Amino acid sequence: MLAGFELFLISTVILFLELAAIRWFPAHVLYLTFFTNIVLLACFLGMSVGCLAASHRRNYLKWTPLLLAVALLGALFVEISSGSFVKFLDVGHQASPQLVFFGTEYHSQDLSRYAVPVEALCGFFFLIIALALIGPGQELGRALNRWTNRVQAYSINISGSIVGILLFALCSRLQLSPLWWFSLVALGLAYFLFISPRRYFSKLFGPGLLAFFLLIAMVSLAAYTPVHNNYEGQREAQHFWSPYYRIDFKQKDLSLSVNLIYHQQMVSRNEVFPAYALPHLLNRDSGRPAFKDVMIIGAGSGNDVSRALQWGADHVDAVEIDPAIYGLGRQYHPDRPYQDSRVQIHLDDGRNFLRATERKYDLIVYALVDSLVLHSGYSNIRLESYLFTKQAFADVKRHLKPGGTFVIYNYFRQGWLAARLQNGLEEVFGAGNSLVLTLPYRKVIEPETATFGDFTVFFAGDTNALRTAFSKQPEYFLRKDQPPGPASPNGFLNAAPTDFAQAVAQGKQDQSAWQRFGLATVAPVAGGIRTATDNWPFLYLRSPMIPTLSLRGMLIMGVLALLLIVVFLPRRKGADQSVSASGPLNLQMFFLGAGFMLVETKAVVSMALLFGSTWVVNSVVFFAVLVMILLASLFTLKSKSPRLGLYYAGLFVALLLNVLIPLDFFLGISRTLQVTGACLLVFAPILFAGLIFAALFKSTAEPDRAFGFNIAGAMIGGLAEYSSMLLGFQYVVLVALLFYALSALGLRRAKSAAVSDELPGEALPD
Repeated sequence: MLAGFELFLISTVILFLELAAIRWFPAHVLYLTFFTNIVLLACFLGMSVGCLAASHRRNYLKWTPLLLAVALLGALFVEISSGSFVKFLDVGHQASPQLVFFGTEYHSQDLSRYAVPVEALCGFFFLIIALALIGPGQELGRALNRWTNRVQAYSINISGSIVGILLFALCSRLQLSPLWWFSLVALGLAYFLFISPRRYFSKLFGPGLLAFFLLIAMVSLAAYTPVHNNYEGQREAQHFWSPYYRIDFKQKDLSLSVNLIYHQQMVSRNEVFPAYALPHLLNRDSGRPAFKDVMIIGAGSGNDVSRALQWGADHVDAVEIDPAIYGLGRQYHPDRPYQDSRVQIHLDDGRNFLRATERKYDLIVYALVDSLVLHSGYSNIRLESYLFTKQAFADVKRHLKPGGTFVIYNYFRQGWLAARLQNGLEEVFGAGNSLVLTLPYRKVIEPETATFGDFTVFFAGDTNALRTAFSKQPEYFLRKDQPPGPASPNGFLNAAPTDFAQAVAQGKQDQSAWQRFGLATVAPVAGGIRTATDNWPFLYLRSPMIPTLSLRGMLIMGVLALLLIVVFLPRRKGADQSVSASGPLNLQMFFLGAGFMLVETKAVVSMALLFGSTWVVNSVVFFAVLVMILLASLFTLKSKSPRLGLYYAGLFVALLLNVLIPLDFFLGISRTLQVTGACLLVFAPILFAGLIFAALFKSTAEPDRAFGFNIAGAMIGGLAEYSSMLLGFQYVVLVALLFYALSALGLRRAKSAAVSDELPGEALPD
């Protein structure tokens, strides 16, 4: 019983710590978000090395509190010093990037002389997080070794991981802070350090007392929010942890930042800020009636909702993915838009809501939709990635009434981004049927031009009236000194106001009370630019490629991983100990891990597309994956003669179906068929992969090494996920197929071992 409990507990602690690290570190070190799954892969590496070191005489769990404290302290130092770091860090040359990263829009006067590669900084955190996970990984490897029934041990391991996911999902649901996350981690570690019969510290003095204080320091550091100078008014900020972000909210000016990036500010309709009112102003001034039915995706704290109500909307569907941001808007927005009976709030993913609702709208708005965070630690997509694909625009078109308008606005940062969006809109709404303008006015949007400060607005749908108005009067004038509202003057009728003309003549245009703008032309990109699709949803990636920055980061992670594995890999002596059933390096388990990581990533991405990019969907997918693995293990436990050949055949067929059947095949059919068909397609490879792993793990003589190599392979699979940026997610399955084919090369040998060396099923060590 004790062995089972400790295996279950360490599995729970590891999974929970992994999820906590994935959430905490990018919220304090902005640069970690630039390497998709760096924290996840660091955790995998640490667990792998720990399992491989299970036979070492030295106990690495003693060092875990210190290493975690150092990692947390390093992250806090980077956050406090971020104002200095940003001056000399090179983040993929953001003036003309291959991939746009938010939060790095700065201009160094001599970047070539003082630039420090950001991947070097991230390499430090990759290493220190991996080192911190070696101790728990070693404890897991030792716990697995105590069981002679390997599949039974693996089933307990998966059960503990399921509980870890459920616990963290509960923390997310309750919006608990890192104080609670790391307190639970500290309690789990404290059991193995001080309470277990195999405890590492028998008395609470000397080294034991130091470890105890290090656990307290770890929790304190995780709960601490720095006060620093680069975020003005930080001392007055309130801090919240939503299921997606760390949110810093300043009640003084009603602004909030997420994960250290300024995100939004609550602006009353009575303040001079024209952006949110612009669609309504231009709609009125082009002679059209007010929008009555409105959908706002990315409603945030309520600015766009407030303007829609001000301009006469009868019904507003406000879609916001983050419950904490909505809660702040409901409590603090000066116009109280969410208290209006005409507003219905939907805490959902925008793409999922578009598919779920049957309502038609006069106006659909993408309101500054930029999540600033990745969808999960598994893939390169962001929360909003599936909103900007050609298929998403088609969903929008289906929900517009005759004469309806679709508006997108944001600070898109690069001219080629504007070109990509316009191409996507015209592919769906028709050539020449999209309009674009910028504030401040830009006549031509050049693809090679950085447009960090431009507020860019796209119009699609029925744009005839607006196009006609601009053809008659190309210049639109807007008051800069008055709040824009239904009583504002018609901007098309104020051609060249006197004070504006005088200011221009004097070279003092900014001193005028008027702002001028007109339609812009998006210059074509030389060689064309690919439209984002559900298979390739990378809006901020210039072209299908693995960016140079990502390649350098992959190289650093790969070299560090190889060094750690070489250092900690136990040395076997004697011919009888040099070769296991799957070879000295257990390459079959290694390639199984690599393939499974890609299959799991595909499952996460597929479910995000079909059911929304919410934290709930993520949690359900991770839970379902582990349940499938558990079922495969239980089946193997009862099976006396696993049929590896049949399992591999089923796996290859399931993977090929995932390549041949696009995910949008399930869109538009009944919800029951959609859920059933999609789950069968996505989770079938996971079931067959689980059966193969369980069958091989059942016969291994060295479960610690087998599990360690499997996790090491998962890390390689995580690095291979970057190929999705080149191939798209439908075809990244081909990479997984290659990994599984390599693992199948040892099929006959493993099958022979499974028949001849099968171990008894009920023996327990305690």
